Amino acid sequence: MIGDVIWTTPGQTSADSLPLGNGNIAANVWTEPNGDIVLYLAKNDAWDHLGRLIKIGRLRLRFTPGLTAAGGPFEQRLSLADASVVITAGGATVRLWIDAHWPRLMIECTRPTPGTVEASLDPWRTAPRAAGPQAVDLACGLEGGPLELVAQPDQVVPAEPGAVIWYQRNESSVWPVCLEQQGLGEFQARSADPLRHRTFGGCLAGPGFVKQDDHTLTATGPLTAATLTVTVHTAQTATVAEWLGQIRGLSRAPMPTPAELWRDHQQWWQEFWARSYLHVEALAPDWGQAAMISQQSAWQRYLVACCSRGLYPVKFNGGLFTADWSAKDETHDADYRRWGGGYWWQNTRLPYWATLASGDYDLLRPLFRMYRDQLPLAEHRTRVWFRHGGAFFPETQFFWGTHLPSNYGWDRAGKPVGEVANHYIGRLYLGGLELVALMLETYAHTHDTAMLDHELLPIARAVLEFYAQHYARDPDGTLRLAPAQALETWWDTENPMPDVAGLHDLLPRLLALPTAQVTAADLAAWRALAACLPPLPTCTTDGQRQLAPAEKHEATPNNSENAELYAVFPFRLYGLGRPGLEVGRWTFAQRRFPDTGGWRQDGLHAALLGLTETAAFYVAKNFSEGGYAGARFKGFWGPNYDWIPDFDHGSVTQLALQHMLVQTVGDKIYLFPAWPAERWDVAFKLHLPGQTVIEGKLQRGQLTQLTVTPAERRRDVVVVLGRDKTKL
Repeated sequence: MIGDVIWTTPGQTSADSLPLGNGNIAANVWTEPNGDIVLYLAKNDAWDHLGRLIKIGRLRLRFTPGLTAAGGPFEQRLSLADASVVITAGGATVRLWIDAHWPRLMIECTRPTPGTVEASLDPWRTAPRAAGPQAVDLACGLEGGPLELVAQPDQVVPAEPGAVIWYQRNESSVWPVCLEQQGLGEFQARSADPLRHRTFGGCLAGPGFVKQDDHTLTATGPLTAATLTVTVHTAQTATVAEWLGQIRGLSRAPMPTPAELWRDHQQWWQEFWARSYLHVEALAPDWGQAAMISQQSAWQRYLVACCSRGLYPVKFNGGLFTADWSAKDETHDADYRRWGGGYWWQNTRLPYWATLASGDYDLLRPLFRMYRDQLPLAEHRTRVWFRHGGAFFPETQFFWGTHLPSNYGWDRAGKPVGEVANHYIGRLYLGGLELVALMLETYAHTHDTAMLDHELLPIARAVLEFYAQHYARDPDGTLRLAPAQALETWWDTENPMPDVAGLHDLLPRLLALPTAQVTAADLAAWRALAACLPPLPTCTTDGQRQLAPAEKHEATPNNSENAELYAVFPFRLYGLGRPGLEVGRWTFAQRRFPDTGGWRQDGLHAALLGLTETAAFYVAKNFSEGGYAGARFKGFWGPNYDWIPDFDHGSVTQLALQHMLVQTVGDKIYLFPAWPAERWDVAFKLHLPGQTVIEGKLQRGQLTQLTVTPAERRRDVVVVLGRDKTKL
């Protein structure tokens, strides 16, 4: 039921590309009018000296006679079932796929009559390129300071026998500059520069091919079948020669036959798609809306999987699929992404929340690993800046954990160490709390004690210690979070809802963890903090109580986030089956910034509050709007607030769709809590806490199939259709 994407005409540029990936390596693949197949290749850890995640390179395949020379039928097909792109034209077939298990792109060509094939590195980074007048076109987050912002060219290995090898190597690094600027210079002695001498590139080779020049391989003669392999490698090595030895070894290592590799690759994707699914069908003509929702949900899951099995989390602003988009006022090359190389927590988190119901727990590992690796720096920063224990994670940061220098502020005149110049994020410490919430939910799903011991508990201890020590107490001993801020919207607050809700949500769950994993000191610290929490901030509108963004905040907002609804998501204090449902619903009705698209969560909040029509409206709207008009593949959302593809837009919509279908509260499994059964049938398989899988089918308002694993959890299922949701 996973539909292919089929095009019957070639494209023009990378804006006409289809996505491939194995989670670590990805490619944008397109066919040009002359029949050349072109692709951008990317890798999850290809960080340059400026902390930018850039392309590995661009490759071109040329055929003689050309694929489109004779006219006739043309097809370019993305098969989601096995993550391949197949181009057929002029009797020839070219299949491209990125091995699910190894860092290599496979290119397989067959044709009925002999012809020649040429494969080449198609470089565009051929000379150093300085930043433009605003500097953010090259390295957002580094602009306005003393750094020389120059992108470096690719290096091609000369006279490499039988292969084309190219690379970039970081001979400098912004890492020590970031630490020194932020008063953290002494941390250099305790860590290693993650950028300097990082080298990344590829090796193009294939049997029956010889070197035409340093950039190009050509077939030794006319042929009817050919296989090319592009091996991609990243490492920090003392010398270029060491890296070259590594990639040559990887490229030349004995490997199974292409047929065996293809079999194993297919098996991985078959298991991936069998893990979960969600197919919506309309009960009446709906102009393809239900089918579009099913397709977009599958596309979004596929794109996240293509970018999330390397060492680092998916980049919310383009992932590994940046291209030559030529968006208005932002016409840059394929290395460009709005907001640059940093990670924004509020944007990075959303794709990962959506992986839980899909059972894609392996995709969460890079996110948890990155923050666990940052923890020593985060604890050091807290001691240097605030003279107390614990840790916080910046809202916007490089992957090693420092603030982006332009956000921290290059001009330090009159500013003490630790004062962040960018007020949008200056006191925004919430990311640590939500990270712990996501880890707790992952543990509830998986019971993964290794993750609990090595990632969740160390981060939870540090984050909760930060909140316990960073803020003062009222005369009665109650914790007062001030000065503080509520997201990017309210900069001058006391007791902001997101943080207070996070503490109220997390502490009972932490205290309920298995006693074999937590220590007596953990329990004592968390009980003491729980005992002094302030209440959730509330206010009254038209005589009805509602949740408030903060106990106190300024009159004029600075952004447009509904901070008060963080008590609905990501912190699950209000919603179906929980106390105060009407308070949550009234708060949603009175929200200051009703909107959808990008990272906005109105559809998800509506689903969690059981507001069926509102949730369905936003899901349908998001999955039919918000895409980049210049992208031929309609799963590339954006730019919205982020870039192209925008990973928030699809993920938050997918989250809303999942929660329309099933929600858990304690041991209860609420089925169809916000599902428009009179409009949509659905077949589904989703994952829930307690290592539970629920699979079923709704047809014309009737549950015709239901399987719950383990079977004893069947008794916990509550079918909400036709029930009074206020009495759940």
